[in-house]
Amino acid sequence: MDSKPSDQPAAPGAGGAPAGPAGEVPLRRTVRDALKIVIVGGFGVGKTTMVGSVSEIRPLSTEEVMTEVGVGIDDVARVSDKRTTTVAFDFGRISLDDHRVLYLFGAPGQQRFWFIWDQLFSGSLGAVVMVDTRRLEDSFYPLDRLEHHRMPFVVAVNRFDGPGPQPSLERVRDALSLPGNVPLVDCDARLRESCKGVLITLVRHLATLHDPTALQEAAQ
Repeated sequence: MDSKPSDQPAAPGAGGAPAGPAGEVPLRRTVRDALKIVIVGGFGVGKTTMVGSVSEIRPLSTEEVMTEVGVGIDDVARVSDKRTTTVAFDFGRISLDDHRVLYLFGAPGQQRFWFIWDQLFSGSLGAVVMVDTRRLEDSFYPLDRLEHHRMPFVVAVNRFDGPGPQPSLERVRDALSLPGNVPLVDCDARLRESCKGVLITLVRHLATLHDPTALQEAAQ
């Protein structure tokens, strides 16, 4: 996917922690709990871009330049401008408050790296499934694996500039056979605020699953 992380600088950490020399936010000494979230999806759907856009630190990325070795293995027909690919995982961090921090792990999208997914799922509270409406069929495997692991997730439709109109969220939900209780949202993986909105949706979804009354109280 031809998209780049947002140039908007990361905001200071919870409680106004000063940014580091590269605009990064240091981990607060008061942090007690670390929460793990995994971002999955098909090849070139925008997972690396999302981690880079929203992370308050310079993300750890295992992006490598694509070579002739991947010809016939990685399908780049509909992501022709893509020149790099994740070969392990991407890693980023967001401070939720003085005591909690969220760690983001972006999973590789190519089938030959799917064996890494089960390891990334270990210890995760939930997941974000990134969807490209041009290649909805690439979302079937991520959804299947998450359901197999019984891991809560939300689905984020990565909207980007492309030819022709894009399907509505209702059509995407029908195409993916998503249950009504699974949150489905629009996002732009290049924009920090948009990615934050996706993560907030996931955190609220997790809170609702752990406390069924939370949604009713939030609506009042």
